[in-house]
Amino acid sequence: MTHRILFLGPPGAGKGTQAERLAERRQLLHLSTGELLRAEVKAGSELGREAEAVMASGELVSDQLVLAIVRHRLETHHGGWLLDGFPRNLAQAESLNLLLDELEQPIQLVLLLELDDESLIERLLGRGRADDNEAVIRNRLEVYREQTEPLIDYYRERNLLEPIVATGSIEEIAGRILNSVV
Repeated sequence: MTHRILFLGPPGAGKGTQAERLAERRQLLHLSTGELLRAEVKAGSELGREAEAVMASGELVSDQLVLAIVRHRLETHHGGWLLDGFPRNLAQAESLNLLLDELEQPIQLVLLLELDDESLIERLLGRGRADDNEAVIRNRLEVYREQTEPLIDYYRERNLLEPIVATGSIEEIAGRILNSVV
């Protein structure tokens, strides 16, 4: 079966780590929007030059540009894929759905990594990043609740959502994910 999977969850839930593991295990194209943008910039493509100019000015890359990069990758890829880091809000989800319908590659499964706030904060503080202090982390969680959490109902209503308890070791969480990806 071809898998087309979207990862959702709050900052610190382990989306990047688990997406990478699953992509490797199931031979899926891993579309991490941050890495896609960096790859386009490094390749010096037209999309990359456009993204680089936006990022250099400190702005967020537009939804249209992210979708153009996703389109570019999926138009030439006919196997399974895993999308991590996009969409982050309902408008992006709608735009992504239109693109995927056009490419005849609809999302088949949305994995929601769930973890309580205190565990998330502890995990993020444990990473030791300079920009990760408790106030910043709590703000990122609020932004997630306001912008990204509505996607949970959006995908639940489409019978695509599969909640995954994101506590325990990386291997335990990966095992839960593998059990959900049939």
